[in-house]
Amino acid sequence: MKLNMIFHSKIDRFYLSLNGIALLIVALACFFPYFIEDEVPITASVILIGTFVLCEGLLLWLLFDIRYEIKPDHLFVKAGPVSKRIPYEEISRVSPTRDVFSGFRLLSSQDAIEILYRSAFMGSVKISPLEKERFLDELKRHLPESKFNETPF
Repeated sequence: MKLNMIFHSKIDRFYLSLNGIALLIVALACFFPYFIEDEVPITASVILIGTFVLCEGLLLWLLFDIRYEIKPDHLFVKAGPVSKRIPYEEISRVSPTRDVFSGFRLLSSQDAIEILYRSAFMGSVKISPLEKERFLDELKRHLPESKFNETPF
Protein backbone atom coordinates (compact mmCIF):
# COMPACT_ATOMS: atom_id res chain seq x y z
CA MET A 1 0.00 0.00 0.00
CA LYS A 2 1.32 3.44 -0.96
CA LEU A 3 1.63 5.96 1.81
CA ASN A 4 1.25 9.02 -0.42
CA MET A 5 -0.82 9.22 -3.56
CA ILE A 6 -0.28 12.23 -5.81
CA PHE A 7 -2.97 13.53 -8.14
CA HIS A 8 -2.51 16.35 -10.63
CA SER A 9 -5.14 18.87 -11.58
CA LYS A 10 -7.34 18.56 -14.61
CA ILE A 11 -6.87 21.52 -16.97
CA ASP A 12 -9.80 22.40 -19.18
CA ARG A 13 -10.13 24.76 -22.13
CA PHE A 14 -11.98 27.37 -20.05
CA TYR A 15 -9.07 27.74 -17.61
CA LEU A 16 -6.50 27.74 -20.41
CA SER A 17 -8.46 30.56 -22.10
CA LEU A 18 -8.83 32.48 -18.83
CA ASN A 19 -5.12 32.11 -18.10
CA GLY A 20 -4.24 33.10 -21.66
CA ILE A 21 -6.28 36.30 -21.27
CA ALA A 22 -4.56 37.06 -17.95
CA LEU A 23 -1.14 36.48 -19.55
CA LEU A 24 -2.07 38.79 -22.43
CA ILE A 25 -3.29 41.55 -20.08
CA VAL A 26 -0.06 41.38 -18.07
CA ALA A 27 1.99 41.52 -21.28
CA LEU A 28 0.02 44.51 -22.58
CA ALA A 29 0.31 46.33 -19.25
CA CYS A 30 4.06 45.73 -19.01
CA PHE A 31 4.87 46.66 -22.60
CA PHE A 32 2.32 49.47 -23.08
CA PRO A 33 4.96 52.21 -22.52
CA TYR A 34 6.89 50.89 -25.55
CA PHE A 35 3.86 51.62 -27.76
CA ILE A 36 3.24 55.18 -26.56
CA GLU A 37 6.78 56.44 -25.94
CA ASP A 38 9.53 56.96 -28.50
CA GLU A 39 12.19 55.96 -25.99
CA VAL A 40 11.79 54.10 -22.69
CA PRO A 41 14.59 54.65 -20.13
CA ILE A 42 16.72 51.60 -19.35
CA THR A 43 15.66 51.63 -15.67
CA ALA A 44 12.00 51.56 -16.67
CA SER A 45 12.73 48.77 -19.17
CA VAL A 46 14.39 46.65 -16.49
CA ILE A 47 11.44 47.18 -14.14
CA LEU A 48 8.85 46.46 -16.85
CA ILE A 49 10.58 43.35 -18.14
CA GLY A 50 11.24 42.12 -14.59
CA THR A 51 7.58 42.64 -13.69
CA PHE A 52 6.52 40.83 -16.86
CA VAL A 53 8.76 37.82 -16.16
CA LEU A 54 7.68 37.58 -12.49
CA CYS A 55 3.95 37.94 -13.19
CA GLU A 56 3.92 35.57 -16.16
CA GLY A 57 6.04 33.05 -14.25
CA LEU A 58 3.69 33.15 -11.27
CA LEU A 59 0.58 32.75 -13.44
CA LEU A 60 2.10 29.77 -15.26
CA TRP A 61 3.35 28.24 -12.00
CA LEU A 62 -0.14 28.57 -10.47
CA LEU A 63 -1.69 26.89 -13.52
CA PHE A 64 0.71 24.03 -14.18
CA ASP A 65 2.00 23.10 -10.70
CA ILE A 66 -1.23 22.01 -9.03
CA ARG A 67 -1.27 18.75 -7.13
CA TYR A 68 -3.21 16.99 -4.43
CA GLU A 69 -1.54 14.45 -2.15
CA ILE A 70 -3.43 11.91 -0.09
CA LYS A 71 -1.19 11.21 2.88
CA PRO A 72 -1.78 8.83 5.80
CA ASP A 73 -3.10 11.54 8.16
CA HIS A 74 -3.99 14.51 5.94
CA LEU A 75 -4.77 15.83 2.48
CA PHE A 76 -2.12 18.16 1.09
CA VAL A 77 -3.16 20.55 -1.69
CA LYS A 78 -0.69 22.77 -3.55
CA ALA A 79 -0.79 25.26 -6.42
CA GLY A 80 2.49 27.00 -7.15
CA PRO A 81 3.63 28.68 -3.92
CA VAL A 82 0.22 28.20 -2.21
CA SER A 83 -0.32 25.06 -0.15
CA LYS A 84 -2.61 23.76 2.57
CA ARG A 85 -2.47 20.75 4.87
CA ILE A 86 -5.98 19.49 5.74
CA PRO A 87 -6.22 16.86 8.51
CA TYR A 88 -8.89 14.26 7.68
CA GLU A 89 -10.63 14.75 11.03
CA GLU A 90 -11.35 18.39 10.08
CA ILE A 91 -13.14 17.51 6.84
CA SER A 92 -16.90 17.79 7.26
CA ARG A 93 -18.11 17.30 3.67
CA VAL A 94 -16.88 16.49 0.17
CA SER A 95 -19.13 17.28 -2.79
CA PRO A 96 -18.98 18.12 -6.50
CA THR A 97 -19.25 21.79 -7.45
CA ARG A 98 -19.42 23.94 -10.57
CA ASP A 99 -18.93 27.17 -8.58
CA VAL A 100 -15.26 27.76 -9.30
CA PHE A 101 -15.19 31.55 -8.98
CA SER A 102 -15.65 31.95 -5.24
CA GLY A 103 -13.73 30.74 -2.23
CA PHE A 104 -10.28 29.21 -1.88
CA ARG A 105 -9.54 27.56 -5.22
CA LEU A 106 -6.58 25.38 -6.13
CA LEU A 107 -7.92 24.14 -9.43
CA SER A 108 -7.78 24.51 -13.20
CA SER A 109 -11.05 22.95 -14.31
CA GLN A 110 -14.77 23.55 -13.87
CA ASP A 111 -15.21 19.85 -13.03
CA ALA A 112 -14.40 20.41 -9.36
CA ILE A 113 -14.77 19.05 -5.86
CA GLU A 114 -15.42 21.20 -2.82
CA ILE A 115 -13.94 20.05 0.47
CA LEU A 116 -15.40 21.75 3.54
CA TYR A 117 -13.25 21.63 6.66
CA ARG A 118 -13.31 23.31 10.07
CA SER A 119 -10.11 25.38 9.95
CA ALA A 120 -10.76 26.69 6.43
CA PHE A 121 -10.22 30.43 6.02
CA MET A 122 -12.90 30.66 3.32
CA GLY A 123 -14.93 27.68 4.55
CA SER A 124 -13.63 25.21 2.00
CA VAL A 125 -11.12 24.46 -0.72
CA LYS A 126 -12.09 23.67 -4.30
CA ILE A 127 -9.94 21.26 -6.27
CA SER A 128 -10.09 19.52 -9.67
CA PRO A 129 -8.17 16.23 -9.75
CA LEU A 130 -7.52 14.79 -13.22
CA GLU A 131 -8.46 11.31 -12.02
CA LYS A 132 -11.51 12.45 -10.05
CA GLU A 133 -13.07 9.04 -9.35
CA ARG A 134 -9.77 7.49 -8.30
CA PHE A 135 -9.06 10.50 -6.07
CA LEU A 136 -12.49 10.20 -4.42
CA ASP A 137 -12.01 6.45 -3.93
CA GLU A 138 -8.69 7.05 -2.19
CA LEU A 139 -10.12 9.87 -0.09
CA LYS A 140 -13.01 7.62 0.97
CA ARG A 141 -10.47 5.27 2.55
CA HIS A 142 -9.69 8.04 5.05
CA LEU A 143 -13.18 9.45 5.57
CA PRO A 144 -16.57 7.97 6.49
CA GLU A 145 -18.97 7.54 3.56
CA SER A 146 -21.43 9.93 5.25
CA LYS A 147 -19.13 12.90 4.51
CA PHE A 148 -19.55 12.48 0.76
CA ASN A 149 -22.35 14.28 -1.04
CA GLU A 150 -22.95 13.18 -4.64
CA THR A 151 -25.02 16.18 -5.71
CA PRO A 152 -23.69 19.74 -5.88
CA PHE A 153 -25.33 22.32 -3.67
